[in-house]
Amino acid sequence: MSPFTYVVLALAAVRSVVAAPTSGTPQPLEKRVTHTGRGTFFHVGLGACGKNNVDSDHIVAISSAIFGKGGNCEQFIQIKNKKTGKTAFGLVRDECPGCGAGDIDMSPSLFQALGASLDQGVQEVSWSFKPKGFHP
Repeated sequence: MSPFTYVVLALAAVRSVVAAPTSGTPQPLEKRVTHTGRGTFFHVGLGACGKNNVDSDHIVAISSAIFGKGGNCEQFIQIKNKKTGKTAFGLVRDECPGCGAGDIDMSPSLFQALGASLDQGVQEVSWSFKPKGFHP
């Protein structure tokens, strides 16, 4: 074989590897939206997602505007106290009919994990959903 033939065969082999399809199903990217609003606390119990919770769980109730039909139940959100800079994760398990679109209501333990006392009652927060299936 001529050197030219070897070059053509080598290029064909490289091209077939580069053009080979990847295994698995492509996953769509989830758009990350950061919400901003008031963070308050409430004493948890049976939530709108149908689960019983206790105050020591890091539970979140989101506004009715975002809750909708419960599509975000069992999804974690990452929350940041804008004043202290502390962050924590909370699990969506309830709806907050009195909350504005960016507001969240948190279990007492989650509220305190962000560096605020229960006496404070309200903190300014930013938060975003983590991908479904995420666990901190």
